[in-house]
Amino acid sequence: MKTLYLIRHAKSDKSISNVSDFDRPLNERGIKDAPSMGKILAKKITQPELIISSPALRAITTAKLFAEQLDYPEERIRLCNEIYEASVSTLLKLVNELGDETSIVIMFGHNPGLTDFFNYLTDNDLLNLPTCGIVKIDFDLESWTLISHGSGESTYIDYPKNNY
Repeated sequence: MKTLYLIRHAKSDKSISNVSDFDRPLNERGIKDAPSMGKILAKKITQPELIISSPALRAITTAKLFAEQLDYPEERIRLCNEIYEASVSTLLKLVNELGDETSIVIMFGHNPGLTDFFNYLTDNDLLNLPTCGIVKIDFDLESWTLISHGSGESTYIDYPKNNY
């Protein structure tokens, strides 16, 4: 059994005009939502074996805020450049290359890639994974290499507005 959590970065600050998209920080709401959602997730899962994140500031900041709630060492977060602005095929390649010694993986990234990837893996039609939204996908497979279109089952979806 393999489990993949896809988590979209928390709300970012779009009001800063002289910063590139890659370097955009979280806004006040994002800084509040990420630890709150991390606490909720920590009550539902055992410790993840791997956290991977886009290196974009808003994604890695979200990953670090979640990691703190999950008692996952920040220095073990693996940055993966390919997640930033990734297509479904790029995300699938990353997942297919995960080591089979891991069973529970959390990936922090961006839309539209994460929403498209979730729909591809589960045959769902989610319109938009909200900021700081979490989806859990279970695969009744023994190897990440076997994950493909429609091979996963959506077993959990949550996002900040669900919890206010």
